[in-house]
Amino acid sequence: MVRLKHRYLLLQILYPDSPQSLPGSLVFHSPSSDTLTAASLAKTIRESVVELFGDYGAGMTSFSLVVKYLSTPTSTAIVRVTRAHYRLVWAACSSLTHIPDRGRQGMECVIRVVRVSGSIRKAELEAVRRAKEAINIGAGVAIDSEQDVMDSDED
Repeated sequence: MVRLKHRYLLLQILYPDSPQSLPGSLVFHSPSSDTLTAASLAKTIRESVVELFGDYGAGMTSFSLVVKYLSTPTSTAIVRVTRAHYRLVWAACSSLTHIPDRGRQGMECVIRVVRVSGSIRKAELEAVRRAKEAINIGAGVAIDSEQDVMDSDED
């Protein structure tokens, strides 16, 4: 029996057109639209693979490409693809500039591959670690802004 070997790509979707009222570290980490689904993201990635690599890329990745996890609040996703062709999907994700939004062209974005893993467990652990880190950064920004206010009152 042949064992299929996969790679799991942890993706982070960044939105550069976020409101500028947010602190600098949180500008890119805005939530995705609720209309973004795992199926629409997979379709968009497949279309990007076809655009970049043609029929060869479509044939090599379309069967094994699956979005296993999508979190719209944290704008992260885990994509499964065969080990031999994960670089094609990585390149396709990196070249995407828009994600679908109810059939329209969609929102402008940048998709960054944060981690490539041989097991979904390690990809999930990294996603959780990054989410906790973002929460801590947000809490740190709030604490720093309170300290600045206190310092300005003392002057």
